[in-house]
Amino acid sequence: MNLSRMLAQRESEGDPIRVGIIGCGKFGAMYLSQARLTKGVHVVGIADLNVARAKETLAHIGWEPERFAAVSFDDANKALSTFVTDDSSALIAEGGLDVLIEATGDPGAGIRHCLSAINRGLHVVMVNVEADVVAGPLLARKAELAGVVYSLAWGDQPALIAEHVDWARTCGFKVVCAGKGTRYLPSFHKSTPDTVWDHFGWDLDVVKRGRLNPKMFNSFIDGTKSGIEMSAVCNATGLTPQPEGLAFPPCSRFDLAEVCKPEEIGGTVSHSGTTEVVSSLFRDGAEVEGHLQYGTYVVIEGETDYARYCFEEYHMLPDSSFRFASLYRPTHMIGLELGVSVASAALRREPTGSPVTFNADVVATAKRDLEQGEILDGEGGFCVWGKQVPARRSLDEGYLPLGLAQNVKLLQPVAEGAPLRWSDVDIDKSDDAVKVRHEMEAMFAAPNA
Repeated sequence: MNLSRMLAQRESEGDPIRVGIIGCGKFGAMYLSQARLTKGVHVVGIADLNVARAKETLAHIGWEPERFAAVSFDDANKALSTFVTDDSSALIAEGGLDVLIEATGDPGAGIRHCLSAINRGLHVVMVNVEADVVAGPLLARKAELAGVVYSLAWGDQPALIAEHVDWARTCGFKVVCAGKGTRYLPSFHKSTPDTVWDHFGWDLDVVKRGRLNPKMFNSFIDGTKSGIEMSAVCNATGLTPQPEGLAFPPCSRFDLAEVCKPEEIGGTVSHSGTTEVVSSLFRDGAEVEGHLQYGTYVVIEGETDYARYCFEEYHMLPDSSFRFASLYRPTHMIGLELGVSVASAALRREPTGSPVTFNADVVATAKRDLEQGEILDGEGGFCVWGKQVPARRSLDEGYLPLGLAQNVKLLQPVAEGAPLRWSDVDIDKSDDAVKVRHEMEAMFAAPNA
């Protein structure tokens, strides 16, 4: 609870945290809109493939022209301004940074940037959860060995859920289930960038105003992002996925303890100590009253009669037996809150969530019948969606990680609803992301890893 005070001290000493960010999309823009107002933080550089668009975004979110007028990293550091470039390697090597934020959303690029930053002694805040579920446990281990922090991004739901889990365990509670809400119907697994706004329920004016990317937002509606985020939670907390992944039961924020308890005692989840995403829609499409579409939650167990009496007496959102209770946060502010991770990494050398094990994976699953020779278009596209599965099962079955199902050719047909395997695609084994993934599997998939 002292981060703001510590930031103010850095400001008064003339020694702000030096930050660089790669990717000036929606998440990056949200962070940058607040970074300009945060004491003790200096955004030295922004790297984006489209510099003109990045500068236009900065103007759109309220940055004054002089704030991003620097013509080099030296200029930015001397004038406490920001240099916008298309050279991410130069930002990492020459920016004089303390913290790098990776916000590209591209798994391969994220892995490369992260490894380069770690080698340079920089803390890394990994907004790119797609990269985290491909190789996060290995990246976090390499950061630890290098004496720097690898952190999930506060404001994004995995970090918030990991904090819920940490809160529960710190208070001595057994974690039964943790997760978030979303808008879900089974038919959404077939959603494409062409149909996404029909499913989201948003007015097109909101889409245009927010400059929202249909492919990126389609990954939220088709179930992919839920699988990615819950796998990140499992790997950061030690929770284990359900055998068949997420079931997306309809549930209000007031019924979490009733719905997200084990099946054997009247709930819907397969076991205690797992993740689940609850839907804001009933299966007939009707909206759940009091839903948790934008929020996060944890369900805990009271393991003594006294704790259960307290659940009842203090109306702690218990189930009908008062054995379980829930805590939820109704919303998350995404990039607007990312400064918490930046400050925590730089000032406390502590991540806001970080993978410690390889419990869950996200596998590419066919949205429709796929034909031999097709080129897969990755997350949020027209071909595949990402399904959460236990990591051991993914490895044993040779499933293809969703994060590597981009720009690869199918060698044989795959039926709708079937998981893709490494053997189904023409994969480039020399690709850096592929090599890092295999290195991660070798380190974390062995018994007692």
